[in-house]
Amino acid sequence: MELKKKVPRVEPGKRTVHEGKIMFLTILPFLILVFLFSYFPLHGWIYSLYDYKPALGLSGSEFVGLKWFKMLVNSKTQVDQIVQVLKNTFAMSFLGIATSILPVGFAIFLNEIKSKWFKNIVQTLTTLPNFISWVLVYTIAFSLFSNTGLVNTLLQEWGFITDPLKFLDSDNHTWLMMMLWNIWKGLGWGAIMYLAAISGIDPELYESARIDGANRFQLMRNITLPALMPTYLVMLMLSVANLLNNGMDQYFVFQNAFNKEHIQVLDLYVYNIGLGSNSLSLATAISMLKSLISVALLAVVNFVSKRVRGTSII
Repeated sequence: MELKKKVPRVEPGKRTVHEGKIMFLTILPFLILVFLFSYFPLHGWIYSLYDYKPALGLSGSEFVGLKWFKMLVNSKTQVDQIVQVLKNTFAMSFLGIATSILPVGFAIFLNEIKSKWFKNIVQTLTTLPNFISWVLVYTIAFSLFSNTGLVNTLLQEWGFITDPLKFLDSDNHTWLMMMLWNIWKGLGWGAIMYLAAISGIDPELYESARIDGANRFQLMRNITLPALMPTYLVMLMLSVANLLNNGMDQYFVFQNAFNKEHIQVLDLYVYNIGLGSNSLSLATAISMLKSLISVALLAVVNFVSKRVRGTSII
């Protein structure tokens, strides 16, 4: 007679604890990475309380307390610079928010392309610029739009202009120029998330609408677009929360003596103060205030999300 092996019974509570331990061990490496790269660097805020000299180290540098924070308020020159930098930062951020609807429209129209091979080509060509560094982007811009670049050369040879147009070494329309480069680089990549959301829409909704006589534009307007709005609103709120964090790389490579006044955003200003002017303590103080304001903006946006949508984004 064959004996059946008894399987020990696991209590529901013990099973839950065991599964919880496994899940915690699974995410533990990522928690360690978040701590190392997001929280441990906050120790550097202590440099804002010193007149830090790299040659002397922190222990040999003079402790000055809130001197750098007071300088941000008491120095008229410093205040004027920060006001201009904040104006540039908000302008670039609001232009980015205003054009954030473009990836939604691009994803909708890309989804309507019936030819699969043509759709793949368009999606690949529009996504590829996201993987190009801003240094290479500036190289492309310089080759095309410098005084001796392709555009000016062709316009002069065709007789449209006599003197080269100053596309790069000019302060005219700096905000608009940077917005266009950001759109070119991020349009295809930004549409990927919305294409994924479109793939999750129930096909029966489209079939029912077609039976009722809806055309393609009515399907896009009444089914696809409303289905993308929750995703878009979450991304929009995160963009508002990161209003002061609009990056540095693209503005760093495009800045020059002609457009520095209107291209210098907050992150680039911190870099120029810290490494360009060798004032690491002042740069730390500005960066610290920027981080605190960003956290406050995130809290406000999260509160608005709870009141309007009934759900939190954090």
